Amino acid sequence: MEYGLQMYSVRDITQDDLAGAVAKVAKIGYKLIEFAGFFGHSAQEVTAMLEENGVRVSGTHTSINDLIQDYEGTLAFHKAIGNKYYIIPGHDLSTKAKLDEFIDNVNKFQPLLAEQGITLCYHNHDHEFKPNLDGQIIYDELLARTNIGLEIDTFWAYAGGKDPIAMMEQLKDRLHFIHIKDGYADRRGEPLGRGTAPVKAVYEKAKAMGIPMIVESETLTPDGLTEAKICFDYLKAQE
Repeated sequence: MEYGLQMYSVRDITQDDLAGAVAKVAKIGYKLIEFAGFFGHSAQEVTAMLEENGVRVSGTHTSINDLIQDYEGTLAFHKAIGNKYYIIPGHDLSTKAKLDEFIDNVNKFQPLLAEQGITLCYHNHDHEFKPNLDGQIIYDELLARTNIGLEIDTFWAYAGGKDPIAMMEQLKDRLHFIHIKDGYADRRGEPLGRGTAPVKAVYEKAKAMGIPMIVESETLTPDGLTEAKICFDYLKAQE
């Protein structure tokens, strides 16, 4: 089994030393890298980080604003690093007007990226499952009004009152990745195996479905790499 890490998990070192962070994550045993920013590095530099450590980019968490502000430059960068999954990590969708604008942009860029071999995806938190200020359930609107791919964050689904395993089954035709993450229903995060989220059942479902598992563990306790190692060891113990 190959596992990925969302590099936000090690944000305590990525801003100052992205190359070192990639190397240390690879040394733990992760094979897939999901970037959360590039911190001024060129596409060539990012590609070298991947190649030197025998890892691959699984996707990136990148704002849709990058596409809006510089579509051609953003596309060129992602193609140059070999990224095939442009994952929007979240967006302010708190009103109908903001949600409508976002959906218009998704429906504009999703087919353009698809023509270039890149799948546009959305990563949820918990608020998308609750009414926004105008009473809309954001996740339902995205499902009904776009063809955007999905990266289900199973912890945030759990914290939002959803059954992540049922979601994975229901949305399997649009599901490209999951974030496997642990914590408590009150939104407090924990490394894998230390919270109350159904991570073992999520693991088994993802394995059965062949859905790549990306770890995101956010508490930096005591630091990002230690937490990433705890999570990796948990996953290996499930095999």
